[in-house]
Amino acid sequence: MERLHAVIGPLATNVHVLADAPSREAIAIDTAIPCLDWLAGALADRGWTLKLIVSTHGHWDHVGDNAAVARHTGADIAVHPADRHMLEAPSPVFPPPFEIPPSVPAVELAEGGDVRFGSLRLRVLHTPGHTPGSVSLLDEDEGVLYSGDTLFAQGWGRTDLPGGDPGLIAASLARLAGLDDRLVVHPGHGASTTIGDERPWLDDVRRTGRLPF
Repeated sequence: MERLHAVIGPLATNVHVLADAPSREAIAIDTAIPCLDWLAGALADRGWTLKLIVSTHGHWDHVGDNAAVARHTGADIAVHPADRHMLEAPSPVFPPPFEIPPSVPAVELAEGGDVRFGSLRLRVLHTPGHTPGSVSLLDEDEGVLYSGDTLFAQGWGRTDLPGGDPGLIAASLARLAGLDDRLVVHPGHGASTTIGDERPWLDDVRRTGRLPF
């Protein structure tokens, strides 16, 4: 697998582009606004074809360029059905300094399902709590987890926005605590980490069923 990464927009969202080298098929994870110019250039330079735009959840800082990227590339948009309405009718709690165009998902991300491109596969884990439809994407072959805003380095996504639930995110974090320590985690914001680096506090969450503070 080939991976590109950029930090995009006023909330410094991590945008990832993953490609299967033999087929040149690619997906984009969390197309924050304004990533279109960077993404279009990266695809053209490498001869990659974008097949899917994957939204780990429906907050504006992760989906703002969905419509523009889909229009430019012809790629479908994928999101968990519980967050679908957040793409179709964006209503940011903290409005950004630009309009967030609506986008129409064509693919549902279901628990246990797969995101496939070329010969590559990411397994969908439904990890609600930050939003009802938050997902993480597990690449078992590469040993990588794309955790969206569920798990950060030394933290987790906020639960005080509409649809947030501290009990649900605690359960999601407890589930991620069951993954291998060597797994590299690329979160929606901030630095990458590993499950092992987060192990001490994740195990506290798994043991108590609550967020640590």
